[in-house]
Amino acid sequence: MKEGFYKELEILYKLIEEDQKELQRFYDILKNRTSILDDEIVELEYTVDDFLNMLGLDIDGESRLAAINRIVNLREDLLVQLFKQKGFDEEEVIEAKEKAYLWVADFYISRFEKILKKIEDEKLLTPFYREIIKGAHETGLAFSSWQSSWVAQIINGTNRELYRLFNGDEEKIFEMLNEKRLLDPGPEGCEGDRCYSVLRICDKGFERVSYAKAFEEEVKEVVKRVEKFIKRLHNYDDEVFNLKNEWIDYLSAIVTALKEEDPDLLISRWADVDRCWMKITSPVQIGHPLEYYEDRYRKAVALEWDIRVANPKFTVNERVNRIKYMFDKIFNEVAGAKQIDIYNNTLENLNRVQLYIGRPLFFYGAEFNGLFSAQVVPNDETVSKEYGKKIFAYADMILQTQKAKPPMKITKEVFGDNLAKKFREVFEKPDIWYKIYEITTIGHEYGHILWMDEDSETVMNKTGQFKNMEEFKATLGGLVSFFLAEEDDLWRYVLEDTVKRAVGLIAWMETSEVEPYYVEGLLHLTGLFSSGVLKFDKKLQTNLSKSGYEKLKEWYLKIYKKMAGEFYLPKRDAKEFLSMFVSKENGIYLPLDRQVREFTLYYWDLYKKIGRVVDK
Repeated sequence: MKEGFYKELEILYKLIEEDQKELQRFYDILKNRTSILDDEIVELEYTVDDFLNMLGLDIDGESRLAAINRIVNLREDLLVQLFKQKGFDEEEVIEAKEKAYLWVADFYISRFEKILKKIEDEKLLTPFYREIIKGAHETGLAFSSWQSSWVAQIINGTNRELYRLFNGDEEKIFEMLNEKRLLDPGPEGCEGDRCYSVLRICDKGFERVSYAKAFEEEVKEVVKRVEKFIKRLHNYDDEVFNLKNEWIDYLSAIVTALKEEDPDLLISRWADVDRCWMKITSPVQIGHPLEYYEDRYRKAVALEWDIRVANPKFTVNERVNRIKYMFDKIFNEVAGAKQIDIYNNTLENLNRVQLYIGRPLFFYGAEFNGLFSAQVVPNDETVSKEYGKKIFAYADMILQTQKAKPPMKITKEVFGDNLAKKFREVFEKPDIWYKIYEITTIGHEYGHILWMDEDSETVMNKTGQFKNMEEFKATLGGLVSFFLAEEDDLWRYVLEDTVKRAVGLIAWMETSEVEPYYVEGLLHLTGLFSSGVLKFDKKLQTNLSKSGYEKLKEWYLKIYKKMAGEFYLPKRDAKEFLSMFVSKENGIYLPLDRQVREFTLYYWDLYKKIGRVVDK
């Protein structure tokens, strides 16, 4: 039975791959084409131009790239830059972003329903798992309808008002939220590390309101669909993985959590969802509300909902053993006997990780504003201490996307023609590319697990800067595990990837929901310049030699030990670490190092001018 299931899973996985290849053909619009190819992609051009007309934007190469980036990559940063250059004011940008979201949601839902029909027509998988996919899809439609009001109330409503009330002083906002206990409490009554409530202004000042009360109609609709989903599952058995009860318990816990109206119980309710979810180990997985990047103040959990499928041909990944070796070695160098609890907690979490390498099948809600390339969840460290974590990685999709994207003019302008071409050579060496992805991306997700216990994030986030430090720490976890056990002469590819990514992250300077990655890029740049790998004097100079790599490695090892021993183990506020490298000026982080700052501002200015120009 299981063998037949996995054969059909291979068919479904191939179906997803072909659908994503079709999507990536949008990039062919931007390439130099023969007349034959022109005929083949004319329909795609019509689609993109329809999108631009809907937004009132000119149809040209730069606009088309911004549109394709929004449609295919689900990223709105290029589009927002375009809105600003066209003179849109803040309200017009918000309105245009909402129009784009609704268009993209309709576009994908139409595609999902075609795939769903193929799954039903070809009777792929088992009746139970076809019902999982169908029920998750119908629930996802309700999450997508809810997304607009969630963004309007939290991101464009309360958060803008807080910013105005405190004259843009975000530290005072975090101070007020902590002092007035306006964050959702965890199970023990202490301040939690995320929220499932909305902040509202009232006569007394502010109050917390559960999602069930703040979005009454939307929540009722999601609950109704999940309850129908549960009812239908009762009609089938999971004959392959014997997880029927686990699936029903999980979905029932979601209903309970969504209906909860007491803000003081919300984190506990959703922790129960995560507990049930961790017991589901099938290759078909659902992703529920887990992350909280969008809301920078209270970390209200976003409306994620998706269906993920593991690659049936995936073989065992050994990265975790390298991570454990590194962690043990560094811990013994920087820690004392008092921190043994964090050591044990970390190793237990690493040993219990469930790793899923695959592709997204369908996605909804907040995920129409961007998919992750990898993810480690749940974020709830109490649940993780009991059950461990799941790591998801979309390696196949990421490689496919990177190959499809055209070369950009800014890459050639900054790095020169030879290096720009060299950066793309690895796309034609999939064996090497997957190894680099394992080190830098899967390693990053494992890196999140290290040095943490139940209250690390809460204690280190008093000024709201934990995520801005944590993303850098996570990436270093993967890199340092490689440094201490290098393999297959991969150092040159790791170095090139680090340089390319660090520079590219500057493009997110004004995209607030991904600020932690932008800040991470600035920290990497500080290391790259400090080690002499990069130099800047009106033009960027690179030293990608083994000696440059060794100096960078030395810098990373020093900083990682400092982060672990002097910040994570004693749980110092993240701002103290960040203040050694960056400062916030007019709402934007900039490097303290003069040369790094000059390059950052140079690249940002260049990005605004030619960041949407394809290299012909």
